Amino acid sequence: MPTRCAAADPTHPTQRAICVLQEKWVLHIVHALLDGPRGFNELGRDVGGCNPTTLRQRLVALQEVGLVARRSGEEGAARAVYALTPAGEGLRDVMQAIHTWSLQHLHSTRVPHPARPAQDEPARAQPTRRSGGPQAHDGAPIAAQAASGSPDGT
Repeated sequence: MPTRCAAADPTHPTQRAICVLQEKWVLHIVHALLDGPRGFNELGRDVGGCNPTTLRQRLVALQEVGLVARRSGEEGAARAVYALTPAGEGLRDVMQAIHTWSLQHLHSTRVPHPARPAQDEPARAQPTRRSGGPQAHDGAPIAAQAASGSPDGT
């Protein structure tokens, strides 16, 4: 993970930390693991929205920098369990500081998501779904209209 942050000065501790923590999903993973060890699927559910490939990549990178440890689960089970290392646990105060800062400075009940328009922005038109054959204006397949002889498919 740190090698992808070419602009960071390797001698500057804050830049090195930002380089590790800025990756998408990293703080979500750390936040979930602050509640204790998790299996991969459980962690994926707790993080929410992170696809399995990305989750696996982030976990490997966090292991490489020493924030997360992977260990085998119960004896005989192939299940892996992920937990924060002492260095990862050291982020507890950082996460608490983010929580406190959010309460003090993000007064809005709805913070705009970067991928979604803000409430005062007009929503962009969504592309029409074209798969599954041609659709009638009411969403019924055109074939159903033709078979019934009526535009509403009845």
